[in-house]
Amino acid sequence: MQPIRIAPSMLASDFTRLGEQARALEAAGADMLHLDVMDGMFVPNITFGACVVQALRASTSLPLDVHMMVREPERYIADMVAAGASYVTVHVEATPHIHRAVRQIQEHAGVVAGVALNPGTPVGAVECVLGEVGLVLLMTVNPGFGGQKLIVPALEKISRMREMLTAMGSDALLEVDGGVNARSARMFTGRGATVLVSGTGVFDAPDWGAAMRAMRA
Repeated sequence: MQPIRIAPSMLASDFTRLGEQARALEAAGADMLHLDVMDGMFVPNITFGACVVQALRASTSLPLDVHMMVREPERYIADMVAAGASYVTVHVEATPHIHRAVRQIQEHAGVVAGVALNPGTPVGAVECVLGEVGLVLLMTVNPGFGGQKLIVPALEKISRMREMLTAMGSDALLEVDGGVNARSARMFTGRGATVLVSGTGVFDAPDWGAAMRAMRA
């Protein structure tokens, strides 16, 4: 079993102190930083662009986990890679050409391609590209805003996806995003998740390091 990795979501950070907080998270033991790129079209919010990814790249040595919540993500993949993304994850719902988008990410050496699913999308929607990706992200809240409550029926999808990855011998990371905190972490890891994205679960905790250690435990 892969070790549990914690990816604090910078969506919950203080945007006026992004660099400072990125360095503090690294010192506290984060494994990667999760960056939600939103376009106001695929989701009803607008957040980071490539310039913010680039600024964070200069502030930390942690891998940058870039989650593309945008329509036609193919338009922005090269920019995110150039800005310093370590992982680039695209939504199967955001493009009619998910295989092409994944291959476009793979063209950039050293960058891991990921695919994401909304809570209402069945796991079978990405079966055709599972052999091509190094990360699968399952949303357990509807994307677009932080601090939402867990959609409980989405938990079963984690178990089904773990079974699919195991059956094909894939060592892809299985990431979950939504409702993750020190109390709920076991619900995700017990079903096979290996990367926990947590926004308010980390940033609202009095001790970020203790919160992340509790999630791993």
